[in-house]
Amino acid sequence: MSEALNPAVPDLRFLRDDSHMGVLLGRILPGLAPPLLTAVAAAVVVLVPTAADQGQLTGITLFAPVAALLLSGLASGHPHDGRYDWLVPPVLRVTEYSYLAVVGLASGVPGPLVFVLLVTVVCHHRDDVARPAVGVSRPAWVRRAALGWDGRMIVIAVGGAFSALTPAYGILAAYLAILLVREAVRTWSATPVADVRVSAATEGGDDTAVPGDDPIIHRGDGGQPAAGTNGEA
Repeated sequence: MSEALNPAVPDLRFLRDDSHMGVLLGRILPGLAPPLLTAVAAAVVVLVPTAADQGQLTGITLFAPVAALLLSGLASGHPHDGRYDWLVPPVLRVTEYSYLAVVGLASGVPGPLVFVLLVTVVCHHRDDVARPAVGVSRPAWVRRAALGWDGRMIVIAVGGAFSALTPAYGILAAYLAILLVREAVRTWSATPVADVRVSAATEGGDDTAVPGDDPIIHRGDGGQPAAGTNGEA
């Protein structure tokens, strides 16, 4: 079942998209590591060496995701209630997207494959942002299965270490796409749909039936979803 959320009070820790490893690190020293400072430090550790090496697979570039995990993961359990802590998710998104794009393109991974991987990652993040607006979220196991921002970077780093970067991009993109499709099918299948067909509202807003139409239920409420229909994305 999906976890209920209060759309009026978004939890930035949920939007971080940490891996299971990052969540465990956050439980070691809860409340001691400042979220924004560690996220910026993680971004610097990843982006500066990657830019300096022009995305080439060097030891520093491959170790950067692990260093980012160790730095930012310590703050995953910290209450993100600071004045500027809303910047933490965007900083982590820029870190992941930049690493995946620069390393892939600089190392000869086909551009379309890099693009597909980035699209699947963006779609996972879109789910985490859009679903709370209707009071639900993805199941916790689905978010864990998506590996988290740090886990996905580590998968790519491991693929580079074994000189299998292109297969790593392809396998990761296919895996994330399967998760997306499975969750979309599960969500739509579980959404109750009332057996009602709503006619197009007339200009005057009355409930006059249109001659020649099949028997339908006409309503004058402006075409709002029928009672019992879930608006989940």
